[in-house]
Amino acid sequence: MAFTEEQLHKLNLQFKGIPPAEIISWAIQYAERPVVTTNFRPYEVAILNAVTEVDADIPVIWCDTGYNTPHTYRHAEELIDRLHLNIKLYVPKQTSAHRDAIMGIPGIDDPRHALFTEQVKLEPFKRAMNEHRPDVWFTNLRKGQTALRDSLDILSLSRDGVLKVSPFYHYSDIQLDGYLNLRNLPNEHKYFDPTKVLEHRECGLHT
Repeated sequence: MAFTEEQLHKLNLQFKGIPPAEIISWAIQYAERPVVTTNFRPYEVAILNAVTEVDADIPVIWCDTGYNTPHTYRHAEELIDRLHLNIKLYVPKQTSAHRDAIMGIPGIDDPRHALFTEQVKLEPFKRAMNEHRPDVWFTNLRKGQTALRDSLDILSLSRDGVLKVSPFYHYSDIQLDGYLNLRNLPNEHKYFDPTKVLEHRECGLHT
């Protein structure tokens, strides 16, 4: 699925205001190796529900940093069971206990923070993408989350040329709450990302 910037621009104008299910169906129709990624953070259930309603067997890549809260792990297990997710789990090569003994969780001003982020998030993600080699990547990126994400849209291209599809890109929290309430889907608000620290700081996967 090769697109020019002009084609993506026209499609994004066309897709604005279109229900997520229609956007997902459009992308699935042309995809050969689609995946959806998740970390089970707040509102991730929306993209997981929407995508699996169109393609029940789509690989769901979960890169678990090892530092999720107990609440997040319970939330993940509930969604895996309820939505019958085809989970593909990727974890760091070093245990969190080992890393805690060596460096702990470095602050964002600590020179070791880049190494920490590489170990717990970027390396597992690169490994997952290398194994699955997707041509379409469904995410729950939304406008207003970070400065980088404000520069994207419903459709964008990753650095490797993978088509990223964010069908809820223009949704507000209130709109997503309505989506979840209508479907009686649980949300998660006790999520912790040790690589971001600050809510509006980019995690690194989408740069």
